[in-house]
Amino acid sequence: MPNHDSQNLTEILQRWSEGDAEALDKLTPVVYAELHRIAKRYMGREREGHTLQTTALVNEAYVRLIDWKTAKWQNRAHFFGVSAQLMRRILVDFARKRPSKRAAALQQVSLEEAFIVTNEKDADLVALDEALTELATFDERKARIVELKFFGGLSVEETAEVIGVSAVTVMREWQKAKAWLYLQLNKT
Repeated sequence: MPNHDSQNLTEILQRWSEGDAEALDKLTPVVYAELHRIAKRYMGREREGHTLQTTALVNEAYVRLIDWKTAKWQNRAHFFGVSAQLMRRILVDFARKRPSKRAAALQQVSLEEAFIVTNEKDADLVALDEALTELATFDERKARIVELKFFGGLSVEETAEVIGVSAVTVMREWQKAKAWLYLQLNKT
């Protein structure tokens, strides 16, 4: 998004935070399109046949964001950073609500149904969320970068804007965070 568009969006977000209903009308198409772009990036990484559709994820995030009438949005980056965090929570909550492998094993189902009911990706997502929460206890910036890039689908430049660091710093921290997460998720 060009700088003047970013500044314009920041102004509209701030007006909306102050209770301007017209600002929400102007904000809706821009925000919805951007949320859809972020959600589409993330859902592209999900398993085939995921029951949560991109549009449903966007709608859920949008509804929750609109309900935050008391939020004081600092700028575009702040808004989309919160949006990425919110999408993470929605996806992880969705994954946690799905039947576990153990619960699936207790059900009598056909082989085809078992494939649908048991879902390693959901377990992986929950494990990633837990590891990310652990990472945040000692390195919040790395955890935030993973959240924005992986769950929010933000680019390196967008992540740098949200966090307020350079793109080079984001790349360096992203590499370190991925290595740490890999070790955590592959413990035996």
